[in-house]
Amino acid sequence: MHLLQVKNLVVEFPHRRGTLRAIDDISFDIAPGEILGVVGESGAGKSLTGAAIIGLLEPPGRVAGGQILLAGQRIDNLPYAQMRHIRGRQIGAIFQDPLTSLNPLYTVGDQLVETIRAHLPVSADEARQRAIGLLQDTGIPAAAQRIGHYPHQFSGGMRQRVVIALALAAEPKLIVADEPTTALDVSIQAQIITLLKSICKERGAAVMLITHDMGVIAETCDRVAVLYAGRIAEIGPVHEVIHHPAHPYTAGLMAAIPDMTLERERLNQIDGAMPRLNAIPAGCAFNPRCPNVHDRCKVDRPDLMDAGATRAACWLVNDARAQAAQTSAPVGGAA
Repeated sequence: MHLLQVKNLVVEFPHRRGTLRAIDDISFDIAPGEILGVVGESGAGKSLTGAAIIGLLEPPGRVAGGQILLAGQRIDNLPYAQMRHIRGRQIGAIFQDPLTSLNPLYTVGDQLVETIRAHLPVSADEARQRAIGLLQDTGIPAAAQRIGHYPHQFSGGMRQRVVIALALAAEPKLIVADEPTTALDVSIQAQIITLLKSICKERGAAVMLITHDMGVIAETCDRVAVLYAGRIAEIGPVHEVIHHPAHPYTAGLMAAIPDMTLERERLNQIDGAMPRLNAIPAGCAFNPRCPNVHDRCKVDRPDLMDAGATRAACWLVNDARAQAAQTSAPVGGAA
């Protein structure tokens, strides 16, 4: 049973010279209690995918194709008011900068109580007790006293905990976390990661974790989707994608991570840059940067295909499968 299903999602930005396609026919799903990491360079489409799911695409961006289903219900075509209710009640959102999610003029308690009462049939006193409990659950000490404090009275790590408490206020089934640890110190990052994992385990919530940090992905996620130029380059179990990448782009990302066990003077890098939306090349979008490019890559665009334990959009996978089939075929019509 999948909690979230994204089917052939297309996100476009119309402008006076035509239409830019930022998300191009991507599909994935997340099961209850699962953490799916979404990783890629800046401009790959990670945050746009999350914004489309929670119904917060900035105009003129729009969902131009495909479907988004939450617990079997289609949500990408709902009116704004109905989606606003789902966004708080069934989908929680955690953003990179907690100050953008918190109103500086209200105490964190007021904001939590308002969110709880907007989505759950509880009294003001019950909502306050629930808010204190959420702050405690997210690791804020002296929650009963700190509930009366304003956002500026919290450190960056504590503010992010308040934002996570807000995201959990109405007991959502899905949490979309967009770079939730980027603005935090490394030691605080580890605490927030542990918190997200425990939330997933204890509450059975599904989490879509958007990040560019493969270390966070490796530590947190069950599966990972690697995005490139608005498409999924590779998707599969996190251990397999990290240790046995099938797509050259994924392999390049892995090679760029420092390894404390190896002695080398320079880190590997992927030459070139992500293509602009108005200049995405024909065939595989990664072909100008790919060390293994061949003629077909420049003409035909590959879809995701089975690559062992993962799925990758790369013609090399297709070639390897064809070669394996040829090797295993019976020779000379032997009985």
